[in-house]
Amino acid sequence: MTAYLDVHNGSSASTTHGVLFVHSAPSALGPHIEWAVGGVLGAAVSLDWMQQPAQAGTYRAELSWSGPVGSAAAVASALKGWDHLRFEITEDPTSSSEGSRYSYTPELGVFHAVTGLYGDIMIPEDRLKAAVVKAALGDTTILNEIDLLVGKPWDDELESFRYAGDGAPVRWLHQVV
Repeated sequence: MTAYLDVHNGSSASTTHGVLFVHSAPSALGPHIEWAVGGVLGAAVSLDWMQQPAQAGTYRAELSWSGPVGSAAAVASALKGWDHLRFEITEDPTSSSEGSRYSYTPELGVFHAVTGLYGDIMIPEDRLKAAVVKAALGDTTILNEIDLLVGKPWDDELESFRYAGDGAPVRWLHQVV
């Protein structure tokens, strides 16, 4: 069973697609997550929650969505800061916008990266220059700065939750508003 949510809300904004991965959440957060995501996307959301084997007492879910550019940022903003919640949301690039990936853990907060056509992280020149300067000043190492720029601490923390979800079905819900 798969879920797909298609939201246009009558706007002339570019439409994009993405996937929300709720990697782990206690069962009590499930309805709140659905309500928050539905509020941002403008349509009711009902996720198929499955036990998350990577952390006892938590659940995982996935939602593929279609909607206006910027929807991933709005969902990430709505969910960030929630204790005991780990999630990622992606947004595909369009002819007029870059793609995005947001990762969130309670310990690390939000990581955002601009992504290219194939999901590669695109690092702006000014951020690379700042990383080189910090390393040259001895505040850190260039390797540590590059790890932060590509989201390695978030990937390290979320990796066990991603693998635990391999093979889990995605429910698609089609709804045009």
